[in-house]
Amino acid sequence: MGAFRMLSVAALVVTLVVGVALAAEAPKEIPLAIEGHRFTPTQISVAAGVPFVLVITNKDAGAEEFESRELRVEKVIPAGKTVRVRIAALKKGTYPFFGDFHPRTAQGRIVAE
Repeated sequence: MGAFRMLSVAALVVTLVVGVALAAEAPKEIPLAIEGHRFTPTQISVAAGVPFVLVITNKDAGAEEFESRELRVEKVIPAGKTVRVRIAALKKGTYPFFGDFHPRTAQGRIVAE
């Protein structure tokens, strides 16, 4: 019974270590809101070389499309909904984005440093 108990404890430790490692690898989530046909915040700073997830919440009564030619992303965000957009690791630089349905007001940029 002692060997079985030691094996169970070892299995639990391995499970915990793997779980912590997987949690550490989860990409950072960055909130972005659409309200009044504008993005908030208008500038997002991220670490270069590290993937992340934009969590975009549309607070407006109509849909908006998050678009960035530089990021090669186009995603419609329905009114009142939240959508997660995975962004691959970026090189250092500035990556503009805009709302395709309201491009004059819905503008922002991601700065990878």
